[in-house]
Amino acid sequence: MGASNGKQYGSEGKGSSSISSDVSSSTDHTPTKAQKNAATSEDSDLSMRTLSTPSPALIFPPNTQGFQNGRGSSTSSSSVTGETVAMVHSPPPTRLTHPLIRLASKHQKEQANIDRLPDHSMIQIFSFLPTNQLCRCARVCRRWYNLAWDPRLWRTIRLTGETINVDRALKVLTRRLCQDTPNVCLMLETVIVSGCRRLTDRGLYTIAQCCPELRRLEVSGCYNISNEAVFDVVSLCPNLEHLDVSGCSKVTCISLTREASIKLSPLHGKQISIRYLDMTDCFVLEDEGLHTIAAHCTQLTHLYLRRCVRITDEGLRYLMIYCTSIKELSVSDCRFVSDFGMREIAKLESRLRYLSIAHCGRITDVGIRYIAKYCSKLRYLNARGCEGITDHGVEYLAKNCTKLKSLDIGKCPLVSDTGLEFLALNCFNLKRLSLKSCESITGQGLQIVAANCFDLQMLNVQDCDVSVDALRFVKRHCKRCIIEHTNPAFF
Repeated sequence: MGASNGKQYGSEGKGSSSISSDVSSSTDHTPTKAQKNAATSEDSDLSMRTLSTPSPALIFPPNTQGFQNGRGSSTSSSSVTGETVAMVHSPPPTRLTHPLIRLASKHQKEQANIDRLPDHSMIQIFSFLPTNQLCRCARVCRRWYNLAWDPRLWRTIRLTGETINVDRALKVLTRRLCQDTPNVCLMLETVIVSGCRRLTDRGLYTIAQCCPELRRLEVSGCYNISNEAVFDVVSLCPNLEHLDVSGCSKVTCISLTREASIKLSPLHGKQISIRYLDMTDCFVLEDEGLHTIAAHCTQLTHLYLRRCVRITDEGLRYLMIYCTSIKELSVSDCRFVSDFGMREIAKLESRLRYLSIAHCGRITDVGIRYIAKYCSKLRYLNARGCEGITDHGVEYLAKNCTKLKSLDIGKCPLVSDTGLEFLALNCFNLKRLSLKSCESITGQGLQIVAANCFDLQMLNVQDCDVSVDALRFVKRHCKRCIIEHTNPAFF
């Protein structure tokens, strides 16, 4: 990807040599033959240096102008519209040959206070910039070019936007980062390209082949990627621990490629080191796919299956056979999960800290009793919309999970003040409580909670029949509590 001075992908612009010729033609002084030879020699050296050194990538957002380089010359093309493109350019020259340009650059340098900062301070500032802005900084001058491509700044690539040509941007960036280690980018550990709908399997292939030290990959909302590309990533990146493929509707399971499976031992499933997996909105995922995931990703600790509507209790049974270290699990809106699935989840016992079963209409007090009996260290439970839960389920939960900090039982019409009393007398560490649309809740139950749970920080009583006096009582006893309500008389 080496390029001559001023050459760019996807655009046409004048490089530093063009700027010099323009400025020279506007003056009355004709350069001597020696000056011409010196300028030609320097341009030749810069050209050779550019050919031997891969150029950096510049990622432009839609309809933006590039930095002005020199005198009235733009480095971007006015023809670039409607999408983000990767621009390839040469390193800025160390010095300019024309006297007027030397004077102008000297005057600018005297005015630029930022150039007085030491290198470590500049690198610290650059560390807060997103990928596209960091690439822009590499165009300013030779010093910024060297600082912007410091390996410490390229542990993460973050690209966002629906119009960005992600495949091309990843190819250009990884090539530049492989400058010191050909074909391998050893410093890159995190790639986040969430919401980039133009990402395809080609972009993931680039990551898989060039980034063996990758530890975190987020491609949420990139619905054009398929199983094959994901298999390549998990097979060629053995240190991958965090994978987010939420919203990728074509992904149906996570597994090694056939070639990788043949090379590894019969226990090759344990070779995938993924601990965090988010498959929210992967609505094509079925029990068999979940079985494959569980068999290959045995080290899972965080698993999110929100709105994976084809998952049933059988899939959860497979999951509990292989993945016994899960701490956080979400099966929200999985309408086929029932109390039998809760019995399987309860096998996680004290390891389970976070559970979301929101809008799982087949779960009742029976399933809650399984969780409460065996998962005594549960900290977070979201059971919103589980209309089969009553005061008896809340009572069993409160008496067995006394370290509960967050509870959502909104839209559970069978939960009343009696259930709130059990919560208040047992769960003193409760910080967040949602009772939205609980028709049987009154102000009396809220007062009991406020009188015992002093650390309450959030209370949602929207669409509940509670008085202003009860809300004021909560505010007096829980001073840090934010109350979400629909009572216009309370403010």
